[in-house]
Amino acid sequence: MSEALAQIEESIESIPDFPIKGVLFRDINPVLRDPKKFSILIEKMSEGLKELQLTKIVGIESRGFILGSALAARLGLGFVPLRKSGKLPGEILSQTYQLEYGEAILEIQKDSLELDDRMVIVDDVLATGGTARAAVDLCQKIGVKPLKLIVLIELLNLNGRGLVSDVNVESFFKY
Repeated sequence: MSEALAQIEESIESIPDFPIKGVLFRDINPVLRDPKKFSILIEKMSEGLKELQLTKIVGIESRGFILGSALAARLGLGFVPLRKSGKLPGEILSQTYQLEYGEAILEIQKDSLELDDRMVIVDDVLATGGTARAAVDLCQKIGVKPLKLIVLIELLNLNGRGLVSDVNVESFFKY
């Protein structure tokens, strides 16, 4: 791991019992508040993506919006938000999924991706894989298979990668 990534990882805070008892939350807000670290992080996340000839970045609500939109801006690409239920106008597609501490619904605007789009999905954490699986399934309902799932943090003990084994997963920090 590069020295820059090591400094970024040192800034990620571990918050016990959030949002519920028994969950160890990885807080990336200290990284986002530091303009130098945030810029380095987006640069590191963008490495190797130009070769994929992407047309869109898909970001999962909410921290995937922050990382994904910054990455899209850095690469000159369009950004597509995947939102929680009831937040998007127009014709939408929905996918119910399991979280490590409950159930939720993820949605995408049906016209946000074209069949010839080349895209990656971005989020902050891969935990149980439920959110990532829902994101992949939503894109595939439109007819577009993600080229990669990029996450900042992967929680190895929850084996989320197993739910998205059909997608190339890139994670920067593993716990």
